[in-house]
Amino acid sequence: MALLQNGTTTYLTESPPLYPTAHPPEPRHLSPPKRYHYHHKHATEHAVIADPSGRFERYDQILGRGAYKKVYVAFDHEDGVEVAWNEIKVDHLRRPDRRKIWSEISILKTLRHDSVINLFHAWTAMNQHGIENIYFVTEFMSSGTLRQFIKKSKGPIKPRVLKNWCMQILRGLDYLHHYNPPIIHRDLKCDNIFVNGNSGHLKIGDLGLATFKHREHASSVLGTPEYMAPEMYEERYNERVDIYAFGMCVLEMVTKEYPYVECTNPAQIYRRVTAGIQPAALDILTDPDIQSFIRHCIQSDPDQRPSAAELLCHPFL
Repeated sequence: MALLQNGTTTYLTESPPLYPTAHPPEPRHLSPPKRYHYHHKHATEHAVIADPSGRFERYDQILGRGAYKKVYVAFDHEDGVEVAWNEIKVDHLRRPDRRKIWSEISILKTLRHDSVINLFHAWTAMNQHGIENIYFVTEFMSSGTLRQFIKKSKGPIKPRVLKNWCMQILRGLDYLHHYNPPIIHRDLKCDNIFVNGNSGHLKIGDLGLATFKHREHASSVLGTPEYMAPEMYEERYNERVDIYAFGMCVLEMVTKEYPYVECTNPAQIYRRVTAGIQPAALDILTDPDIQSFIRHCIQSDPDQRPSAAELLCHPFL
């Protein structure tokens, strides 16, 4: 069991999450990506790795990293645009779990919505150390994450901007929740929502923890403590956990701080969440409409939370 710092994903199970897909296809084992030298504004050592097709080239600039994942800037030669190159280490997983991840990535490639990051291409290959990795290429958002974006801005977020952002996120959630089969994000937070600063366009990304709801309830405990609904700790939940997390995202947009900033560790957050104690920041919000909207989303009883479609019709928006 690993409990990490505020705002970082934490796994509360003994093993990584399972992906319940029946008869998933075997991953294709490809030769290592080719390497050669190429001069580009993002290359710090001019080293570039291409995907097996040669369409995508990876530079050395890192956009983000996690325990088992790194994200780099890359270039799409076919469309002439920058993209994000994702590398996932899977050597710590059992082979059935690797197949399940690959099967889900194959389905994620079919998602197409204005508020969801596009996944263009995926493959498996051995890295330079002879260890199998899963690689996939996604859309690149120029301004990084929503958390980075709001932290850079001075002063509070204007209500009109806040409502616009909320509607974009909710449209993306509504699309995921009505997909066949429905998709639960399970780790929605401002760190996993990406921004094009030139247009103000938001997209939900980092679907690495997403699960497909093949039955009434999903299981396995994972996510980020500040955004995890109480039922997630019981390993029995549905898409309403994303609504709870969305409410916490709205609170973060308004305060520019993580929810439960008054807590110093995940264990404290867990005790408050399971006891039905909401973040202290809610009580100091000056706008009663925003406060009511957030409370509506983060109710302890998932059956009392609205759907994404219902929230899009909420008077606040």
